[in-house]
Amino acid sequence: MHVIPDDPDLSNYRFIIVAAKRARQLQNGSRSFLPTTMKKPTITAMEEVRRGLVKYTDLTRVAPELPVEE
Repeated sequence: MHVIPDDPDLSNYRFIIVAAKRARQLQNGSRSFLPTTMKKPTITAMEEVRRGLVKYTDLTRVAPELPVEE
């Protein structure tokens, strides 16, 4: 089971989404947070996420406050 260290839900789905987005960043030229010789950005991204090196925001938990109608 793969999880993100600071994820209170221990969601596999969230791990996959965050790792996929990070892999896309690596494919587009972002530098790795790890000193690595691996060529596959997906493996590097998964390791970065597993170690808690990738910061993310769960937008489902950060809902804007709606004005209360009176």
